[in-house]
Amino acid sequence: MVNKPSQIPKSWGLDTGFMIVPTYERMIVFRLGRIRTPQGPGMILLLPFIDSFQRVDLRTRAFNVPPCKLASKDGAVLSVGADVQFRIWDPVLSVMTVKDLNTATRMTAQNAMTKALLKRPLREIQMEKLKISDQLLLEINDVTRAWGLEVDRVELAVEAVLQPPQDSPAGPSLDSTLQQLALHFLGGGLSSGAGGAPPPGPADAVEMVSEVEPPAPPGGSGPSLKQPVAEGLLTALQPFLSEALVGQIGACYQLNVLLPSGAQSTYFLDLTTGHGRVGHGVPDGIPDVVVEMAEADLRALLCRELRPLGAYMSGRLKVKGDLAVAMKLEAVLRALK
Repeated sequence: MVNKPSQIPKSWGLDTGFMIVPTYERMIVFRLGRIRTPQGPGMILLLPFIDSFQRVDLRTRAFNVPPCKLASKDGAVLSVGADVQFRIWDPVLSVMTVKDLNTATRMTAQNAMTKALLKRPLREIQMEKLKISDQLLLEINDVTRAWGLEVDRVELAVEAVLQPPQDSPAGPSLDSTLQQLALHFLGGGLSSGAGGAPPPGPADAVEMVSEVEPPAPPGGSGPSLKQPVAEGLLTALQPFLSEALVGQIGACYQLNVLLPSGAQSTYFLDLTTGHGRVGHGVPDGIPDVVVEMAEADLRALLCRELRPLGAYMSGRLKVKGDLAVAMKLEAVLRALK
């Protein structure tokens, strides 16, 4: 009984009271449930039965987002993962704000990657991985800085393309129909010139164009040659307009089409009321967006050989007004499927 009081403090001091914290760690101490300033590096004193603690590692660590299947904007299915490097810059926040910091950071990175890739076509993902990785870095840090954690590096990894884009030129059958329609107007109304049924396929149509084009003066083909290709293609859009498309876009477009002769022809696509309208001339009201393009580029857009974003980035499509509204033309092209 005489030795017991002297032995207890000795045991506390040697085994429990003192702890050594290395330079790369900090000790978060709770005294009677209240947090104290981070302790360390060096030797610190803990009061047994009163203090509780948690170690926080300040070194840079890394984890990988496992490859998962994602669908890009153009319908491609790809397997994408990412490597993420991070470090803790505020030990107190890292302990107080999130219970499982590693899991929360991993889920935040995966959600940011999914949202970023859903907005982009496959070609952009493959060509601009570094740019997308930098954007992911900023988006993840916007969330994790409040947790006392900072992401230093994100590297996007495209493992495999499981399914090619659905919007390929050889895909939908309507594309070939529009191409035949374009050849029909380019050829100057072959059915009336030939005096019989239209050619059965695109190959025959091309051969007939080369034969009929030289004798332009005969009466039946004259008016058709004067009709622009753009007017026929835009008129073909009318059956595909709908109330659902109007509700999705809700904008009016003015299309200034540059003809091969150098003249400019104006058309409108009004998707603000009813089922929508398309026609020659300026719209009734003020258009939301004015789009300028060549007649050949309009044909390429409607035949799904060219995408609005790609045409804009290459300078073949000029936009006056809200670019985001102009890119909604993609929804019109999807309606052609």
